[in-house]
Amino acid sequence: MNSLRTRLVVSASLVGLLAAACSSPISDSVTSDADLVAVTTVSPITNLVANIACDRALVLGLVPEGVNSHTFEPSPTHAATLADASVVFVNGLNLELPTMQLAESNVADGVEIVSLGDAAITPDEYIYDFSFPEDGGDPNPHLWTNPLHALDYAETIASTLTELDPEGADLYAQQLALVTERLEAMDVAVREATETVPEQSRRLLTYHDSFPYFAREYGWKVVGAIQPSDFAEPSPREVADLIDQIRAEQVPAIFGSEVFESPVLERIAEETGAQYVAELRDDDLPGDPGDANHSYFGLMVFDFTTMVDALGGDSSALADLPTDNLCGEAVYDS
Repeated sequence: MNSLRTRLVVSASLVGLLAAACSSPISDSVTSDADLVAVTTVSPITNLVANIACDRALVLGLVPEGVNSHTFEPSPTHAATLADASVVFVNGLNLELPTMQLAESNVADGVEIVSLGDAAITPDEYIYDFSFPEDGGDPNPHLWTNPLHALDYAETIASTLTELDPEGADLYAQQLALVTERLEAMDVAVREATETVPEQSRRLLTYHDSFPYFAREYGWKVVGAIQPSDFAEPSPREVADLIDQIRAEQVPAIFGSEVFESPVLERIAEETGAQYVAELRDDDLPGDPGDANHSYFGLMVFDFTTMVDALGGDSSALADLPTDNLCGEAVYDS
């Protein structure tokens, strides 16, 4: 695992993440009462932070669940939250540029913006593809769909919290060990489930291009994604090419988003006879806050189970993986 931690030192104090939701911006009184305030971005990161910080930090997520993290525009009220932060955890790899810019302008002096993606992989490990072409300059940022990269994230989170709060070192080490145990078990289960999927069926056509790091790790192939990084609709020629490819590779199922409808994918399914499964979640945790599976672990088990079952495999290896939160609760500053 890459031990390098890329950080941008700016201004404020942020240290937690989130996993439950609230409907109004966080009040000054809430953040001022907390010794450690961790501000985060997308839900998978927020949830990992909350599961390591437990009750030693107030974890505040800026990007509401079900919102496109690429296009999310933070509001002026988020600037006040960032100003109270002890640490800010972001994915990086240019996923949350408007939020990064707001953070750089508003955090307190000495407060770190910790880029988990840049700590997890080096530039030579970046994936560029049809949605994120290299000439565009932005690599695919969705590292968390690979559980081993999520483990990289967890290690950086734990070490950062320990530096900020040495008195909590034992707790952070304990929680990291528990998260590590879960993610290593998930890795084993995904490999076992993958072996049950016919090799020629380990093909993914998805709405959003979120699974290349998963595919590279476990020997799958991403054949396409409907939503490019600029969020334009695919051209008729591009759709026709995907239809030809799905037919040629005999892909049995294609995957839409639980959050965003895709008439284009529906058409491709009709034209090719592939099953259309409109249930994958990129970064939207399953269930509601407080539900047993409303966690990063629940998100990944749901997605992997959905893909394996739809493509002719046996997902039973994933069935007994725990999906509940280990501890902690986050609040969304929405």
